[in-house]
Amino acid sequence: MRLLPIAALALSFLAATGCTRWSMNHHLNNAYSAYDRGNCEQVMLELSKVERASRARPYVWPEVSMMRGQCLERQKMFIDAAQTYQFIIASYPNSEYAFRARARLETLQSLGHYPTRSAAAVVRPTRF
Repeated sequence: MRLLPIAALALSFLAATGCTRWSMNHHLNNAYSAYDRGNCEQVMLELSKVERASRARPYVWPEVSMMRGQCLERQKMFIDAAQTYQFIIASYPNSEYAFRARARLETLQSLGHYPTRSAAAVVRPTRF
C-alpha cells in the first residue's frame, strides 16, 4: 500500500522536471530538422512550442532567438532578422549567440541588406 504514494510522488516529480525538458528538447530538435529541410514555417511553430516549454529554462532563449533570426534571413526578412540579432546582443551580451549575432549583422551589412551600425537604431531589451 505504501508503494502507491511513492510511485505517485515519483511520477509527479518526473512530470514537473523531466517531461517539460524532454518536450522542450523534442521541439528544439524538430526546429533544427525543419530548418535543415528549409521549412521556416515549421521552425517558427516549433520555436513557439520551445518557448512555452522553457519558461523556467532561460538558457535556451538565446538559441531560440538565433534560430528565429536565421529563418527570418532565409525568408528575406532582413530588417526583422537584424532586429532579432540586435535583441540577442543586447539581452545576452556574453553568450555564444551574441558573438554569432554580431557576425550575422556584419554579414547582412556587407551584403547591403542592413544599414551600417551608425545608421541603425539600437534595440534595448524589454523586461516583462
